[in-house]
Amino acid sequence: MAISIKNKLGLTSKILIGMGTGIVLGLILRNAFPESDIVKDYITEGFLHVIGTIFISSLKMLVVPLVFISLVCGTCSLSEPSKLGRLGGKTLAFYLFTTAIALVVAIVSAVLIHPGNASLASEKMEYIAKEAPSLSSVIINIVPTNPMQALSEGNMLQIIIFAVIFGFAIAHIGERGKRVAALFEDLNEVIMRVVTLIMQLAPYGVFALMAKLALTLGLETFGSVVKYFFVVLGVLLVHAFIVYPTLLKLFSGLNPLIFIRKMRDVQLFAFSTASSNATLPITIEASEHRLGVDNKIAAFTLPLGATINMDGTAIMQGVATVFIAQVFGIELSLTDYAAVVVTATLASIGTAGVPGVGLIMLAMVLNQVGLPVEGIALIIGVDRLLDMVRTAVNVTGDCVATVIIAKSEGEFNEQVFNNTQAGKAARSFDEQVHHSDKSN
Repeated sequence: MAISIKNKLGLTSKILIGMGTGIVLGLILRNAFPESDIVKDYITEGFLHVIGTIFISSLKMLVVPLVFISLVCGTCSLSEPSKLGRLGGKTLAFYLFTTAIALVVAIVSAVLIHPGNASLASEKMEYIAKEAPSLSSVIINIVPTNPMQALSEGNMLQIIIFAVIFGFAIAHIGERGKRVAALFEDLNEVIMRVVTLIMQLAPYGVFALMAKLALTLGLETFGSVVKYFFVVLGVLLVHAFIVYPTLLKLFSGLNPLIFIRKMRDVQLFAFSTASSNATLPITIEASEHRLGVDNKIAAFTLPLGATINMDGTAIMQGVATVFIAQVFGIELSLTDYAAVVVTATLASIGTAGVPGVGLIMLAMVLNQVGLPVEGIALIIGVDRLLDMVRTAVNVTGDCVATVIIAKSEGEFNEQVFNNTQAGKAARSFDEQVHHSDKSN
């Protein structure tokens, strides 16, 4: 009976159970043993930390080989240089467009709701901003001097450039190129199978991550910035469930409800890991097998989106800028707001792949409009939770862009999207995991 129930539960249900159980356990332990060193050393930083870290590491393990192999496979089939340039132009334009929308909605919402309170300025604030790289250095560093180093360090922009050049060369050397392309196609199938196997760890990994979060992040963390938290959260939800579905319907004519339903697993992964890169294997898998996007499109747009598409981060920056201005009693003009939109939109590309990119971008924006960078200290306490939500928003935006671009390029299977075609291409995550369970 227990086995039957287990098999009936889909992956989404298992992840939700793991998430809920983890949160409940974490809160119980936090309240029952608030100052226990045993809980901290052996459960929080011991068992839960180990399981959660293994889960994240197992996902990150797949990112570089998956991106490189998938992108080479996709580029091999794009034998026309004009098509590759058109695909890149569409992708970049869409990501910048949605980032600008996110910033405008965030700023307007923050101005209308007014989350900032001048009394917060009396609190002790100290924040040292990291220096952002110059735009020229970012552009220069896009081209890898050592591709192997780029692969070993996980430098996503450099990997994308090298994979595109490598795949394009394969497509233009005739019969030998076809043999190499066939090898990469086989490797792609293998790496996708590994993704399926790793997915079986998801409920346990999510359980550990959520339990540790509940143990370490109490309600007192919110303090006096609770209004800021809910403004950011509200705008993130509006962007994910109103703006994106509207754009999907407008540019592709597809049913947004089907899209949202098929994105649940990806969003849960993104929420629990708080990393677009760690979620990338799951995002590519979902786009190809559940949303009906051809590999040549998904392999290009999704790694690029995980690197430069930061709508969730842009929303945080928009609200945080207005919030900090209100706290310090500084009036921002329409010109200042426009500068915030332009700076943050362009910075999403200029700081791509830089550790701690969200706060670096925010520091750049604050400097641009003359606001004190120390104000960032006010929002760091709640940033972890918001980071989880905005990662889910970011991957949703990546998939919306991928579906729209795939449909415009004629590389989209609408039958798979509507779930009317049987077979491997339409298999769900749950079916893949169940099949893997039986194989083992």
